[in-house]
Amino acid sequence: MSEQVYTHAPVLLAEVLAQLAPKSGGLYVDATLGRGGHSEAILEASAPDGRLIGIDRDPRALEETAPRLARFGDRVKLVHAAFAELQNVLGDERVDGLLADLGVSSPQLDDATRGFSFRAEGPLDMRMDPTRGLSARELIAETDEQELANLIFRLGEERRSRPIARAIKRLEASGEMNTTGDLRRATVSVLGPRRTGGIDPATRTFQALRLAVNGELEQLDALLAAVPDVLVDGGVAAIISFHSLEDRAVKRAFRGDERLEPTTKKPIVATDEENDRNPRARSAKLRAARRLSRGEEAR
Repeated sequence: MSEQVYTHAPVLLAEVLAQLAPKSGGLYVDATLGRGGHSEAILEASAPDGRLIGIDRDPRALEETAPRLARFGDRVKLVHAAFAELQNVLGDERVDGLLADLGVSSPQLDDATRGFSFRAEGPLDMRMDPTRGLSARELIAETDEQELANLIFRLGEERRSRPIARAIKRLEASGEMNTTGDLRRATVSVLGPRRTGGIDPATRTFQALRLAVNGELEQLDALLAAVPDVLVDGGVAAIISFHSLEDRAVKRAFRGDERLEPTTKKPIVATDEENDRNPRARSAKLRAARRLSRGEEAR
């Protein structure tokens, strides 16, 4: 769960392709386009006429990734949308495969102006879509201390959420809760400096606020509910998660829906070689499920 500045390599790429098995003529959705690494590989594997719809909440991701995928022409369509809008994006179309690579992307972490990282001073924003919703600073201002403590405990799994919330609100009341550095200082004042080999003391609090600002778990639930409806019979959904709250939701959805058959008994994790190349992969877990046909459901 620790935050690091990563390269922009797509995580678990070979494993994702093995699950989705892209084919010529297929239609695929990358619900987290990011910088297009997974999308590019899916389009290459589904040549010459497989199609892909790339979706992202972040307008900048769409803008910066469009040139990378331009060589695929009308085989690719990019859409600014959130998970909850997936069925509206697809309309009557059904897809052979769906991928979601959850959480904050490497470019979002690397850009201090987005406010996701505690490693560099930036505005306390954290919105994946800067055109919508409250920033983290605004959320803190509109949330009382008890609600903030509950949020940090529930979404960050931070045991010392109460004193952290108290420290945050104390700084906020004095006009000193405007940047990522301010938020980190509040958490460090409670938890102390980073221990050797441990995660940064701000990690869980930053995670909690990011999840809250973007409604990430609610968006994930909406995506998981839509999966059986948007897949063709035999279609596969592959979802990469990075912390236990996400992984539990995916596991529960894939195992609990009679229309789906998990194709991964346990989550797939990165090889040692990939972890060495791309530290972001260390906490990644891939789960996949196949859409059963109506005939199989009836058995």
